[in-house]
Amino acid sequence: MNEKIKKYIKEIVKYSIFIIIALNIVSYYKSQDLNKENLPYDAFKLIDDKSYTLDKEKPTLVYFWATWCPICKLQSPTIDELSKNYQVITIASQSGTKEQILKYLKENNLNFKVVDDTYNDFAYRFNVKAYPTTLIYDKNKNLKFTDVGYTSSFNLKLKLWWSK
Repeated sequence: MNEKIKKYIKEIVKYSIFIIIALNIVSYYKSQDLNKENLPYDAFKLIDDKSYTLDKEKPTLVYFWATWCPICKLQSPTIDELSKNYQVITIASQSGTKEQILKYLKENNLNFKVVDDTYNDFAYRFNVKAYPTTLIYDKNKNLKFTDVGYTSSFNLKLKLWWSK
């Protein structure tokens, strides 16, 4: 029985590594078209009509997501957790009315800062075509990392740390 368990664990590890490599290749390919310019904003108007000014001494994670995106539903709790300790701005693209987005946030217990991108203006400016898309900028607003699709909390924390 012990040998059988070792065999299954070995297979799981092997396939997990393969999947991780494949996902990173897909993410790299999809991120090639993203706008690579510096972060063009110092402040954002949030969905609650408040203004949020970026701290110029911290890196910034910009997370594009949508209420209709199943991968975003998996990724958003990770982003929400990161938003407690890092500078995070999320952009809800084509996700319905303000009320629908707020309802989604409440139902999914998400408390991160949200910009409503009803008309896809931000997605167009950043050339985002797939969701979720995560952009990480250093404190000088230089784009350092991009991820398209799901990525781990560890991966994002490492990239934010590296961007300091």
